[in-house]
Amino acid sequence: MVPLPDAPSDPLKCWLSQEHHHYLRPEDSDFPASLREIHPVPVHLYLTGHLPLLQRPMLAIVGSRRASAQGILNATAFARALSQAGLTIISGLATGIDAAAHRGALEGCGKTVAVMATGIDRLYPSENRALARKISEQGLILSEFDFGTPAHPWHFPHRNRLIANLSLGCLVVEAALDSGSLITAQLALEQGREVFALPGSIHNPLARGCHQLIREGAKLVENITDILNELPEYGGKTGKNPVSFQENFLLAPPLSTFPSVECLRLWQNMGELPMTLDRLAKQSNLTMSQVALMLTSLELAGHVAWLSGGRVQRLVHPHPGFP
Repeated sequence: MVPLPDAPSDPLKCWLSQEHHHYLRPEDSDFPASLREIHPVPVHLYLTGHLPLLQRPMLAIVGSRRASAQGILNATAFARALSQAGLTIISGLATGIDAAAHRGALEGCGKTVAVMATGIDRLYPSENRALARKISEQGLILSEFDFGTPAHPWHFPHRNRLIANLSLGCLVVEAALDSGSLITAQLALEQGREVFALPGSIHNPLARGCHQLIREGAKLVENITDILNELPEYGGKTGKNPVSFQENFLLAPPLSTFPSVECLRLWQNMGELPMTLDRLAKQSNLTMSQVALMLTSLELAGHVAWLSGGRVQRLVHPHPGFP
């Protein structure tokens, strides 16, 4: 590591005295080579956690802050499986898909990198404090912003360019047409990185950004092999097969996971989009009290989730072979 500036600030001295705290500049040998190629090059990086992760192959997983319950499940499962396949998951520590990606990676091999849009001493959003603590213990958190820098809207594109350039590719799980995650995907394309997107229902606004990416050439993803096959480092173009498990999601979970056959039939009748209790009752030819009772059982079993506005959504879980 290069020497610190001639007169580093007292906060920097104090911060660096703590374990696993690091400060890098472009001339430092540990500074990522890919970040020296972007404009503007970060003046410096503040990092907390395990510095060697900067040299590991990474895949970005990004998406909506206001993700659906199914989107959270998808992001978590893909991050966990890709982590177990050897990739370090990088994201932006935001609510929604970002946080789910970090958690999935921690559940896998524990390798995840979070890029902040604030000073490294100013966590945003504050609700991710426990998650950030776990990432600093098992992964790596970094920021190019000075101490005390709050979150501003123009900081997020700067953060996104670091995510795009540190990764081999970018997977977008859920995104509306105005989602900032599309900026990350566009930056990844401009840097010659692979871009992947999960499709969704044509009626779901959070799928429209992903569908736009697919129309523009992003690879449609249904399982992690779709991603690994595009990354030479993981055998896709060298003929190797790094995984032996099935990656598909369950479209028909085992009956044993449902409280009753009637609950299974109700779940199958729900479709992909959120529904109100009244509509579900009419569609199922059941009374609202019958549906409410079964939904309570399904929620406890993890098969549905309640949303705002009194709506309920069916959840599709990963196949048991999906790590």
